[in-house]
Amino acid sequence: MDVLVMGAGVGGLAVARGLLAAGHRVRVYEQAPGRRTSGAALTIFTNGHAVLNDLGVSLDGVGGRVDRIDAMTSDGRLRTRVSVAHAADRFGFDTKAISRRDLLDRLADGLPDDLIQYGVGCRSVTQDDGQVTATFSDGSTAKADLLIGADGHHSVVRRQLWGDGTVQPATFGTWQGLSAIDIPLTHSHLSLMITGREGACGLMPAGDGMLQWWFDVRWSPTDPRPMAPLAELRRRFGHWASPVPEVLAAASEDDLNFFGHHWNKVRRVWGEGRITLLGDAAHTMPPTLGQGANQTLEDVWVLMRELAKGGADPAVRLRAYEKARYPHISLVSGMARRNPANWRIPPLIGRLFPETSQTTMLIRYSNRLSAPAAKPL
Repeated sequence: MDVLVMGAGVGGLAVARGLLAAGHRVRVYEQAPGRRTSGAALTIFTNGHAVLNDLGVSLDGVGGRVDRIDAMTSDGRLRTRVSVAHAADRFGFDTKAISRRDLLDRLADGLPDDLIQYGVGCRSVTQDDGQVTATFSDGSTAKADLLIGADGHHSVVRRQLWGDGTVQPATFGTWQGLSAIDIPLTHSHLSLMITGREGACGLMPAGDGMLQWWFDVRWSPTDPRPMAPLAELRRRFGHWASPVPEVLAAASEDDLNFFGHHWNKVRRVWGEGRITLLGDAAHTMPPTLGQGANQTLEDVWVLMRELAKGGADPAVRLRAYEKARYPHISLVSGMARRNPANWRIPPLIGRLFPETSQTTMLIRYSNRLSAPAAKPL
């Protein structure tokens, strides 16, 4: 088939790889002028790593391996401990923190040079019984058999299908950075999730001496931005137990960027006819479970399998893809909206949770890990 993909982020590049490998013709359109080179690190859990492997994408030599996540109080007491290495041992794919730039580079490796048209934003999509037509910001159009909206949180394709106002602000916003911070944690395989009255802090080694760090604070779109955000973070969190003060002391304003959390209710059917959505376009959610990129990759995995079944009407396969994804993504989205990573679980209760509980949850989140005898794409 001839397929149009809107967006050249993680989802757009991943689905393009899968489609090309299956023998389809693919054209990708991206409104940005070039491939994204900014941004901090993403957490690729076992489920996302498994899909990347199926797509022929290796994470060898990039990022930092994470074996354990310790949830701490702001004064340094252990709330609960999670072994993510347990899932790696069971399924054969470890958890890694990897910069967005490195992940996009790996996804793009080996793709045709002319696959992506940058600086071309989608403005509208229409369809008849046999084809989909996309109209772009420069007035040009493209026709194809299918169209996949992988155009993110601000998706034009979703707005065409669902209308305006479907994505709503959530409770928190995140200040984050990816920095060369020389503390023991940076060179370990341990991630910390620290919560207190002031908000939450996450620290994760990202390889090559880099530390992914973030601070979650209460937020609404009407809140004014602080004039000196790093100074505000130091004021708010600087009294927390080590290593939070050391991270804040080593960080710089140049490292810092902010994004507010948003969420949309996942629909049982999120496409229409020969158009479907993928990733944040279909299920924007807060980053509190670290599953955003992983669930996007899960979308790709299921979509490729449904399209491989063929049939006279490809729209049937798109609806089957959405149906297969709904139970998993609705669970993840609902939990992320409730901000579980920011819960202040009392240590006495937190220690009752088994260290292997993450593996059980990953299986519930994942089409890939829960599939019997899943084979590579």
